[in-house]
Amino acid sequence: MVLQSNYFEYSVPQFRKLAPNQMERIHHASLEILDRTGVLLYNQECLDLLKKKGVKVTEENRVRIPPGLVEWALSVAPRRVVLCDRHGRRVMPLERQNVFFGPGSDCVFVLDHRTAERRAGRLQDVEEGIRVCDALPNVDFLMSLCLPHDIEQATADRWQMRAMLTNSTKPILFVTTEFDGTVDAVRMAEAVMGGEEELRRNPICALYINVSAPLRHNEESLRKLMFMAEKGLPTTYTHVVLRGANGPVTAAGATALSNAGELVGLVLAQLKREGAPIILTGGVNDMLDMRSMGDIYAAPENRVVCSEFAHFYGLPIFGLAGASDAKLPDEQAAAEAAFSLLLEALTGAQMIHDIGYLDGGRLHSLEQIVICDELINYVKRFMQGIEVNEETLALDLIDQLGPSGDYLGTEHTLAHYKEDWTPKLFTRLNYDRWAAAGGKTLRQRARERVDQLLAKHQPEPLPADVQAKIDAIASGAHQD
Repeated sequence: MVLQSNYFEYSVPQFRKLAPNQMERIHHASLEILDRTGVLLYNQECLDLLKKKGVKVTEENRVRIPPGLVEWALSVAPRRVVLCDRHGRRVMPLERQNVFFGPGSDCVFVLDHRTAERRAGRLQDVEEGIRVCDALPNVDFLMSLCLPHDIEQATADRWQMRAMLTNSTKPILFVTTEFDGTVDAVRMAEAVMGGEEELRRNPICALYINVSAPLRHNEESLRKLMFMAEKGLPTTYTHVVLRGANGPVTAAGATALSNAGELVGLVLAQLKREGAPIILTGGVNDMLDMRSMGDIYAAPENRVVCSEFAHFYGLPIFGLAGASDAKLPDEQAAAEAAFSLLLEALTGAQMIHDIGYLDGGRLHSLEQIVICDELINYVKRFMQGIEVNEETLALDLIDQLGPSGDYLGTEHTLAHYKEDWTPKLFTRLNYDRWAAAGGKTLRQRARERVDQLLAKHQPEPLPADVQAKIDAIASGAHQD
């Protein structure tokens, strides 16, 4: 592990599920889909950009993108994206094996940690959740957690952005409902950073664009993509193939199809502004459970392939882990979160989102986010590997103490014992001490941790004039 500034670059271990020749075949399959089948684009500016490159538009806005244009876009897209905190510190370089973690966005329901009630989300849940994420040391970036149903839904995305900017200094991956919400969110970020050029140079946020389908790109998503590319601000451009529903049931075919759709976004962004920063997923595909007809977030088939395919292109990666299909922060939730966090970290999934998701992305739980923070800390310690040198081998000490040596009182033990990982949420007490402390479950301890953070942690406030500017943008949108 190499320590650089305030982030970790993991050098060992690493994991790959696909062989190089398999990734080549999937890449060529994606190129064939774009050239042979083509895509539907419902945005005139995008069609015009392609026409200038000699791409023909046929019936119903259908275009067939030649492989050479895709290869050109891959060659000019930035190999790294760096996200900054509110102070302009470059805290999230998406490159190589760096790994960062954050929650998800827009859950319909919230698991109230105070009452254990499953209910619709509120703006207060977003605000409190961001405060908790700001306090947690292993949460690196923010998303909006849940939909606030107690305010006007047409402008809720502005209030989500306001909550993230106001209650934390960490980088933000924001989601918007309509195009106008994207414009307002960027205006807020520009107000925080001191202007358009300052935000472009030191981006504190990226936009998460959800596209309707890999081969059918809706007007709103394309407008957002063109806007962010023109601004020179980073964005994802993500569609999900639900295997067996809107794409092949096989992982290889679903990855090729979804990746093809992502490459469309990459091409269009580079045509709009060469060098526009794009964060790839490598082709998101989820399992469709044919018994429940649910989108399964934690299936083993979902793991690793997308992230390592983005590595194949050498471009920044948007990953997913720490989510569970369980309905409560129970044993299943902990197991699925732990497996996915470790596996995606092993493959270097760079910007891992959706920690704390439950019920297949429907339910937001602060208890589960706190548990994931502990799991991430465990994963980080595992990923450090082992240092081997004269000091750590301790051969002189072994020889000095001999076959019956007692190491407990040595200076070597005193100097190094704190290097081992010590949990903050998990318990290592013996049974009697655990019982005397209340015999609390992991979930109970997580709930207490949430309450402690909300009671004690106060996020760094924005300057009063900046706060007034973003309040005016949010309120103005609300009044419309």
